[in-house]
Amino acid sequence: MAAAFAYEPPSLNRAWEAFVAHLPTLLVVWLITMAISAVGGGVALMFALLGVGLGGADPAALTQGVLDPTGAAAQMALLLGQLGQVPFAILSSLVGVLLVAVPALYYETGTTVTVSEALRILQDRPMRYLLAGLFFALVTCVGLLLCLLPGFAVLLVAPVYVNRIFATDQGVLDAFSSSFQAVFRSPHGMAFVGVQALVGTVVLVVSICTCGLAALVAVPVGNFYIQNSAYHQGVIS
Repeated sequence: MAAAFAYEPPSLNRAWEAFVAHLPTLLVVWLITMAISAVGGGVALMFALLGVGLGGADPAALTQGVLDPTGAAAQMALLLGQLGQVPFAILSSLVGVLLVAVPALYYETGTTVTVSEALRILQDRPMRYLLAGLFFALVTCVGLLLCLLPGFAVLLVAPVYVNRIFATDQGVLDAFSSSFQAVFRSPHGMAFVGVQALVGTVVLVVSICTCGLAALVAVPVGNFYIQNSAYHQGVIS
């Protein structure tokens, strides 16, 4: 059973207060995510520079067979750089999902999620969260490739899906199926979709007007608002 205040009408003031209470946790999550991404970018850059070096090698050395004259070695270095980023991108996404999971757990438990608790949550069941993320990414990509709209429909399920993955013991497939039904078949599902659209539009406009700086605040505040709205609308019970 979620906290009683989770079912109260959402407001910007309530979302802001929740954000302030979780600022240390969200800040650490953001810093870790950025650090992992930076390391991944550094790996890709290292291989890219190697590829440039191989591509611009001495022609005499190439003709002697030291390096591939067709530039295949350079291309391989660039490819390895791209592949080398994959583990870091996955790890960054795994940590970054806490930006949505923390609001979900806050309304579910009724207590502020500390930095240590947030990191412990990831450490307890990392494979569950990794598989859930990969599955959701795959379904979203397939939906976008089919006709865009199915992909957008899947994205609208994300707040409820993350809530079920982190706050319940449902299997990944069951969590996705029940989340999809909750959003698109519940009496107030469309109202919740409207809230997501409105919050997303506000966050996008504010972020654009501030060259992305306000997104550091607008995105987490929006996540708290959306999770509160999900409980209030009965999409999450």
